[in-house]
Amino acid sequence: MIIIVSSNPPMISLAVQRPQGRLKDTARHIHHQQQFVVHIVDEDNVKQVNETAATLLVTESEIDRAQFTLIDSQHISVPGIQEAKVRMECRLVQAIPLMNGDEQTGDLFIGEVVQYHIDETIYNEGRIDPRKLKAVSRLAGSNYAKIGDIFELERPE
Repeated sequence: MIIIVSSNPPMISLAVQRPQGRLKDTARHIHHQQQFVVHIVDEDNVKQVNETAATLLVTESEIDRAQFTLIDSQHISVPGIQEAKVRMECRLVQAIPLMNGDEQTGDLFIGEVVQYHIDETIYNEGRIDPRKLKAVSRLAGSNYAKIGDIFELERPE
């Protein structure tokens, strides 16, 4: 799950569960490298992203299985996925263990976004067009959700 933490400086949080108490590769890499890239899943790449959920041997690549293309990042050493319409290069600010009693059940990472990459086709007048992005969220189990009706409400002054 990804949540915006702050806009100044731009920070996001990323939670990674620990199935049966085991550290996932994603969390292991973030702890080791102190940096990570977050991608927004969309209707055009959700099937490929779903492929990355497969249980693979340590010698197998999720990127190869999903047929994604790696692209160098500009400010960190971790590469991104070229097919993502939005990707954010992040530096780790804090790692927080998520506990259930004495058992660590997950890892919560807070990262500062040091570079945004946004596909020009979804960007208009300084904003991402959510209809063009077609973001997808992962729900429980095998379920995903598309964004439904989009509406505006003016913010009070």
